[in-house]
Amino acid sequence: MKILLHICCAPCSIYPVKILRNEKMTVSGYFYNNNIHPYTEYKKRLDTLVQYAKLIDLEVSFRDDYDIEGFLQKIVFREKNRCMVCYHERLMATAVYAKENQFDSFTTTLLYSVYQKHEEIKAIGESVGKSIGVSFYYNNFRTGWKEGVDESRRLELYRQKYCGCIYSEKERYLR
Repeated sequence: MKILLHICCAPCSIYPVKILRNEKMTVSGYFYNNNIHPYTEYKKRLDTLVQYAKLIDLEVSFRDDYDIEGFLQKIVFREKNRCMVCYHERLMATAVYAKENQFDSFTTTLLYSVYQKHEEIKAIGESVGKSIGVSFYYNNFRTGWKEGVDESRRLELYRQKYCGCIYSEKERYLR
């Protein structure tokens, strides 16, 4: 099966790529993360993924249009529900790309993070997949959290300290 993996960052891709390849899937990555703030953080994550993808021979397509204004316009007055809006935005873009490029299915590294809203990601992925006409592949990648973290540290990959958006940055550093 040919699968498109939405990648939020290199460290979060380690375990999902390993699992998908172990399941004999042909994995390609897709980087679309218009939520990341500030731009310097976005660039660090993008550059780290480029570095890691070369290391493991992973083909990645980069939708490198840093549209923080568009992201913020969708979030304004929805701050308490911002993660759902963000998940939907990124999974929709991934599903559309998967359909346009003849992938059998798509999934996301968001299912790897122990900090993300797992059931909501799954529901949004399935809904988006149905609406676009490409199946959403569900896997609880969180089972490999420690393994992925350990490997990212061993490889000395840049590891971010917050999810990405300005709101998560505030929550992380205001404490």
